[in-house]
Amino acid sequence: MDLAMQLCGWIRREGLEPIADHGIASAIGATGIAEEGLAQRADLLVVLGGDGTLLGAAREIGALEKPILGINLGGLGFLTEVSIDEAMTMLARIVAGDYDVDDRIMLQAAVHRDGEGNGAVEEFSALNDVVIVKRAVGRMLELNVVANHIPFCTYRADGLIVATPTGSTAYALSAGGPIVYPSLRVIVLAPICPHTLSNRPVLLPDSFALEIRVKADDQGAMLTCDGQDSAPLGPTDTIVITRGKFAVRLIRSTHPSFEIWRDKLHWG
Repeated sequence: MDLAMQLCGWIRREGLEPIADHGIASAIGATGIAEEGLAQRADLLVVLGGDGTLLGAAREIGALEKPILGINLGGLGFLTEVSIDEAMTMLARIVAGDYDVDDRIMLQAAVHRDGEGNGAVEEFSALNDVVIVKRAVGRMLELNVVANHIPFCTYRADGLIVATPTGSTAYALSAGGPIVYPSLRVIVLAPICPHTLSNRPVLLPDSFALEIRVKADDQGAMLTCDGQDSAPLGPTDTIVITRGKFAVRLIRSTHPSFEIWRDKLHWG
């Protein structure tokens, strides 16, 4: 709260208008705006929190593609890479036009029920990853993957992670996936505890559409996006995953990705 007040005060002294949701605006010295109108009104979105907070904000912005400054109040901070101590300096640089922006791809996931491709029942977006996991302990999923309209692989595993380069340092990393430089135009497929040990994580072009057919018993499976949005999957559902139409524009600090990796992963 104190940092938000400091930032709003500085913005007003610069002759600009800080805006925030009505619920918090008066407490931090900002102009109150309805939550659904914040992204349309703002030129810059400042997210104070951890990576989860930024992931939620990124999905909300959608087609607006407004630049986002993430200030880390949480743990690792791969996305919210600006520290509290750096916040004021970074904001001043942005107002002066001295900053760089990384355009990060998103994923779009459409769930088709009963394996039929005649209409998506639910659609989701993700900045980090789309994950298909089992819901019953001790059961295994069978996932048939078609990539770019060509049969690719059948996984028998606890699940499958489809990650962007941004998400390569999240859940996919725990599943043995590679760390991918953010600007590469690829997606990561990382099986979770595969029954066949030769099923290793792979990289595919992000231009490929993935069609994943779920074969599960009546316990079913679950789809999650960025670990926040979810939907149950039936035994014959199909998930179609494509690169999103819009990018997330993250303002980058002076730290290159290599330095972020060394710091967050304790590489020394």
